[in-house]
Amino acid sequence: MKTKIKRRSARKVNVAVVGLGFMGVTHLREYLQNKSARVVAVCDAVRLPVKGVLAGVAGNIKKTADIRLGKQVKVFRQLEDVLAEPDVELVDLCTPTPLHRDQSMAALNAGKHVLCEKPLARTSADVRKILKVAESARGFLMPAMCMRFWPGWGWLKQVVDKRTYGKVLAARFRRLSEMPGWSKQGTYTGATDLGGALFDLHIHDTDFVQFLFGPPQSVFSSGVTGGNGSIDHVTTQYNYANGPSVYGEGSWLLAKGFHMAYTLHCERATLDYDLARGGDALQVTETGQSGRVIKLDQGDGYRLEIDYMLKCVLSGRSPTVVSARDAVRTLEICEAEEKSVRTGEVVKV
Repeated sequence: MKTKIKRRSARKVNVAVVGLGFMGVTHLREYLQNKSARVVAVCDAVRLPVKGVLAGVAGNIKKTADIRLGKQVKVFRQLEDVLAEPDVELVDLCTPTPLHRDQSMAALNAGKHVLCEKPLARTSADVRKILKVAESARGFLMPAMCMRFWPGWGWLKQVVDKRTYGKVLAARFRRLSEMPGWSKQGTYTGATDLGGALFDLHIHDTDFVQFLFGPPQSVFSSGVTGGNGSIDHVTTQYNYANGPSVYGEGSWLLAKGFHMAYTLHCERATLDYDLARGGDALQVTETGQSGRVIKLDQGDGYRLEIDYMLKCVLSGRSPTVVSARDAVRTLEICEAEEKSVRTGEVVKV
C-alpha cells in the first residue's frame, strides 16, 4: 500500500497595505489575486473596512468596486501598530507623498520589505535619506514605478536596448488626465505645493525616459501652474548630446478621462502606443511595410510590479528593474523640470 505524501503549500508573503485610497485599493486587489501573497493587515487613518468590506474609491481612471477582506485581515489606523506585527513581511505604502520619507524609513528600520508609491519623496534630498537607511536595512525597498512593468512599455525597453529597429531618432511621451479624485478632495491641491501633475503623473514618463536613454544632460520645460503653485501641466524637452530628440507632456488639465501614449521613430520603424486603441494599442510600422499590431500580455503594470516585488522577497534577491537609486535620479530630473518651468531657462541635470 502506497503512502500518500502531503505536498507543502507554496510559501506566501504576508502583506500589509497602508493607505486605502485609490492606489491602495488598486494594490490591495492585486495582492488578493496573487497566489504568492497573503494580505494580513490594512491601515488607514480614515478609510477602514466595515464588517470586513472596504468600500470602493474613485481615482483618475474609474471607481473601484468594494473589496471583501473578511474578518481575518487585521485593521489598523497607525503605521506603528502595523510595524509591531511580527508576521508582516512586506509593507506597501500608498499614502500621500509627504508621509513617504518617514514611513519608508520606519518600515525599513522595523525590518520590513517596502514597496512605496511614487514619488518616493517630494525631493531628491529626502530620497537620499531613505536610501541611506535602505542600504543597511534587512528588508528590500522598491519604488512603485509601474510603467517599467507595463505591457507595451516593458516591450519598448527590450527593443530599444537590442536596437531591434535600429537607433532611436526621436521619441514622444504623453500622459494626460483630468484632475484625480484625490486631488479634487484636496490631497494634492491644498495650500501647500505637493508637486502637482509634474511629480504625481508626469514623473512616470520622466522615469521611463531615463530608463530608456539614461539621464539627460539638461531639460527645457514650460508649463501651467495651479493656484497653490503646483505645476499641473508640463511639456519637457530632454536634451541628449548625440542622442535622440526626446520630449514628454504631462497634464491634469484634460477635461475628462485619462490618456497615455508614446511614439518612437527609429532608423527602420515607427513604434506607436495609444491606450485609446485598446487591444490594438501597440502598432509597429517598418519602413516600406504596412503597420502591424503587437499583441500584449494581459494585465497591467500594477499586477506585474507587485508580482515582481513578491518574487524578490521570496527569492531573497534585491529588486533591480527599479531601485531607490533610480528614484533619486528621476526626482533630480523632475526638479530640473520644475526649475525650468519657473525660470524659463534650460536647466542642467
